[in-house]
Amino acid sequence: MNDPDASIRLAAFERLRLLAPLHGNALPWSAIQQGFSCGQEHILFASAAQGIFKPRQMQGVLSVKTVVPKPGGRVWYHDQLESDSKLRTATDTLDYAFKGSNPDDTQNRLLRGAMEQQLPLIYFYGVSPGSYEPIFPAYVVEWDHRSLSVKLAPKPLAETATLWTPPNPDERRYALRQVKQRLHQSAFRERVVAAYGGRCALTGLPEVRLVDAAHIIPDGDVERGQPDIRNGICMSKLHHAAYDADLIGIDPDHRIHISERLLEQHDGPMLELGLKALKGQVIRMPREDLMKPDPDRLAVRFERFRKAA
Repeated sequence: MNDPDASIRLAAFERLRLLAPLHGNALPWSAIQQGFSCGQEHILFASAAQGIFKPRQMQGVLSVKTVVPKPGGRVWYHDQLESDSKLRTATDTLDYAFKGSNPDDTQNRLLRGAMEQQLPLIYFYGVSPGSYEPIFPAYVVEWDHRSLSVKLAPKPLAETATLWTPPNPDERRYALRQVKQRLHQSAFRERVVAAYGGRCALTGLPEVRLVDAAHIIPDGDVERGQPDIRNGICMSKLHHAAYDADLIGIDPDHRIHISERLLEQHDGPMLELGLKALKGQVIRMPREDLMKPDPDRLAVRFERFRKAA
């Protein structure tokens, strides 16, 4: 390892290890732009204007990022994101495009240097407008002037001594499987919660830290369980748990049903007002038709609720 920026990289990784769990791993840009400290220096993680970023305190690149745009001021949804399809077919690396069409651009040469020096980087992968999943360490393992892109390989977090060693093929495949699962879930949550304005569809609870993206069809179902926005409903954590346990059902007309097991119980205001009182109400839905729950999925899931009852 011959990296004059080693101490800064380690400080950046350590800060992200602490920061990411505080935000459910999908970091808002406001958290990323706060940067981190290394000794007496305050250093930025990334730049709003540049996808390939080298802080002024470093000789080599620290991070790359992809952005999910917000077209027309509308919330982003699954089918609009081209990188989703690329992610699904990736097996051991992620593609990342050069800046522009000139391979000799300064920033593109930084990526070539990262490959030659085997530098561990941070990949801020956009999962929704203004929200990023940090993938680190990631390594440039191929630099192609013809396709104007590089291939980035993630690596399982390892001891410091091995951070300047790119992953072998088995490590790449293992790490990417983990990354893909995390990215799908982060993107799914961020987009579903955004589509519902950060409010629980059943109660209107407006605290984003207390709501989840509930799958209508569980993600284990290969045919219907994809992390598509139409396979999700924003619910409070309590109602999400009740929905997963088939104690709450939602029919294809978006009407809420409560299991007899809950209706027969009488124990306090949370049960009476927070659950039982929802019976027969219609959930709040996104304005955009392309973001509303898929009625076919709702029908399949509601049949499961009926059988459980």
